[in-house]
Amino acid sequence: MTANNKSKLKLLYIMQMLQNETDEQHGISMAHIIENLNELGIYAERKSVYRDINVLREFGMDIKIYKRKPVEYAIAQRSFELPELMLLVDAVESSKFLTVRQSRALTTNIKLLASNSQRKQLDRQIHVAGRIKNKSDGVFEYIDTIHKALRDRKKISFVYCKYGVDGKKHPTHDGKPHIVTPVKVVYADGFYYLTTWNDKHENFTEFRIDRMERLKVSDEHAASNNAISNHMFDETAHEYFGRFDGEGVIATLHVQGDKVEILMDRFGEHARISPIGENEAQALVRIRKSEQFFGWIASMGGAVTIDKPKSLLQEYKDYLRRLLEN
Repeated sequence: MTANNKSKLKLLYIMQMLQNETDEQHGISMAHIIENLNELGIYAERKSVYRDINVLREFGMDIKIYKRKPVEYAIAQRSFELPELMLLVDAVESSKFLTVRQSRALTTNIKLLASNSQRKQLDRQIHVAGRIKNKSDGVFEYIDTIHKALRDRKKISFVYCKYGVDGKKHPTHDGKPHIVTPVKVVYADGFYYLTTWNDKHENFTEFRIDRMERLKVSDEHAASNNAISNHMFDETAHEYFGRFDGEGVIATLHVQGDKVEILMDRFGEHARISPIGENEAQALVRIRKSEQFFGWIASMGGAVTIDKPKSLLQEYKDYLRRLLEN
């Protein structure tokens, strides 16, 4: 190896040491740097290491000198702080749409953004018990394909599957591919969904992306109309329960005073809350009428009840009656 190459490698090794071994609480000494370089077959003296550290500073690395015994050098400011990396790891580990393999690969890459000591702390953050991991490995690739179709204004073609009583996936639509216009990708309840426009039926249909197979960009141009343009800017996700569509209804709900947070967590700023006594509140919300909404009300155990419209309340009672009969 030439002297020039050794000099270049020395700079890279010093940068690697600082990235892997240092953070705001942990530094490395000059003796440690020189010893590690010697083990790599690169002779170094203090003056040359000082020069290399200055070059890395000029490059933009935030290298601090800590007056400890001995003096230590460390990267004080990183692209991501440790709490931010913990948040990213937790988000990856708790995402249902990721397979175990994808989850492990992503957390490994996230940990590369931290120092060695910080990685140990991230190891204590990555286990989330009871999470159901999606079995499909193709979700990421499919999302990329869908976005390519959106950019190129093309339709997409795919076979859609659902699980049968045998616990296996079976194609719907007699196995024929759906050829539709992609409108938008939505992430909700741990899964990715695609809203599409169907020319034949002139309506919107939503598909779970992990249930798609043989997805590809079609040669056909995407449909273009006012319904699609307006739908792309629709901000009504809070109205849906379990991504099930239905008739839009303005509902008046009554909620126990100590349970108001349940409404705020579900509807946020879209809920108009007003008191109707010391221990009860009224919430005016817009919802999409569906059995999933009625199931959500039932799960509240009386803490949240339907007041108006009376027709919605009657449909809820009929829903409960059907459950009892079954």
